[in-house]
Amino acid sequence: IKFSGLSYADALKLSKQTGKLIFIDCYTVWCGPCKYLSNTTFKDPLVAEFFNSNFINLKVEMEKDADGPELGRLFKVRGYPTMLFLNEKGELIQQVYGYADAKQLMNVATTVIK
Repeated sequence: IKFSGLSYADALKLSKQTGKLIFIDCYTVWCGPCKYLSNTTFKDPLVAEFFNSNFINLKVEMEKDADGPELGRLFKVRGYPTMLFLNEKGELIQQVYGYADAKQLMNVATTVIK
């Protein structure tokens, strides 16, 4: 998956302009399952193609990035990895907690798009 360097506010603006939903990978540098997710699921060609075509993709380090702590509070992120699917208003559509393989993540993503 190609993750943009956009801020959360800019992602919301782009979502309103394009009609694409927002996908956020909430992670920390010390999280083992987060690294595994990045090295496996996010690199799966089918996952990458689908997410790059259908979502605005953000990767937020929850302890260090500017938007991290606020997003953590806003969406009650309690552990890592947590993946969020949001609409253009910033409303939570779906949340995935913990590691998900390519098939599991695609099942969620295709349901969210419909």
